[in-house]
Amino acid sequence: MSTIITVDNLGKKYILHHQQREQYTALRDVITTGIATFGKRLIHPFRNVRDTEPASQEEFWALKEVSFEVNQGDRIGIIGRNGAGKSTLLKILSRITEPTTGQVKIKGRVASLLEVGTGFHPELTGRENIFLNGAILGMGRAEIKKKFDEIVDFAEIEKFLDTPVKRYSSGMYVRLAFAVAAHLEPEILIVDEVLAVGDAQFQKKCLGKMEAVGKEGRTVLFVSHNMGAIENLCSRIILLDKGILCQNSAEVRSMITRYLNWGSEEKIISSSWNNDGNKYSHPVMQPLSFSVVDTQGEPVTTAVLNDQPIFVVIRAFMVQLDPSLSVGFALYNEDSELLLWSLTTDGPENSWPKIEPGIVELRCALPQRFLNEGIYRLELNAGLHCTEWFIRPTYNSPSIYFEIRGGLSDSPLWMWARPGFLAPV
Repeated sequence: MSTIITVDNLGKKYILHHQQREQYTALRDVITTGIATFGKRLIHPFRNVRDTEPASQEEFWALKEVSFEVNQGDRIGIIGRNGAGKSTLLKILSRITEPTTGQVKIKGRVASLLEVGTGFHPELTGRENIFLNGAILGMGRAEIKKKFDEIVDFAEIEKFLDTPVKRYSSGMYVRLAFAVAAHLEPEILIVDEVLAVGDAQFQKKCLGKMEAVGKEGRTVLFVSHNMGAIENLCSRIILLDKGILCQNSAEVRSMITRYLNWGSEEKIISSSWNNDGNKYSHPVMQPLSFSVVDTQGEPVTTAVLNDQPIFVVIRAFMVQLDPSLSVGFALYNEDSELLLWSLTTDGPENSWPKIEPGIVELRCALPQRFLNEGIYRLELNAGLHCTEWFIRPTYNSPSIYFEIRGGLSDSPLWMWARPGFLAPV
């Protein structure tokens, strides 16, 4: 495969201006300062007397010494935490932003979808913007007309085709923008997280189209925080952190795992949570701690093999007896997909545990030889059955983390993540 993009020692510097923060001033300070300033202007009428301190400046490198090559037909996933430099890199590759240092060599036409609102003229209709974008890509009118019906059908905006795009919703805008970018046959397609604006069905449709574009021998650069989409689409991963290229690898799964581990290293160790300062409290219950423990009752701080049992433990002070009290947890995988939701009020009402006032410990075993290799998140859940939540997952819940490794203690049959969510042995 021929090299289609060469990035050599790329850097992008911004100058950040910091206005000195005003401190509290009393009325006498305002009067005194005003008289002093007025006096200076009387003495030096033609001199500019500044009332505030000048703003300080700071250099910020969004990208620094980034170098890599992309071959024709590659599907590159660019990942990293917020502020890693992903969007800056795409803007430079799209010729929207000039680099401070280094250079970029690109062979072929580039179509970019970076932000909602980028690339379209708001006063023009959807129809007119399709032809405008095609012309910008260097395509002739006949070539654009050949693809026109396919673009409109993909975007599902036929009814609004002759409406100015400034009246489109963000979802309609993205659908049309992606359809234009993907169907006008650019050699390089660059897509940022903007697809998150669309609904789930449209995102699936876009991922399928990007995969087809790659199979046609065209190149795709894709930024996303959706690791499932990255894994399904991309053949290579570029990992950025604080503007520096940390890894460029075709080991997609291991790179995603490394990124998730890296972003959660301190959280993996935090397999226990304590209600310090009584942040969470309710007239019925006050949680004390939430943890994942081993068979000895110790918090899990290292990866656990698939065949080793672990337990979710919730300790709480029950203020008063309430039969409707519901306590439990939600379990998520490393892609934040909900795997299960367990509560004390699961099952028939006559089977609910009667939790007496005082300090209690609730314990739930997570089945051994069941969870796949990966990093998991647990969120505490507490409320009154069908009445109210006072600790609710994804909203205000404390989180703890643990890691499962593939394999068996006595016979390591497998040491990697299997396809699917679960891995029963």
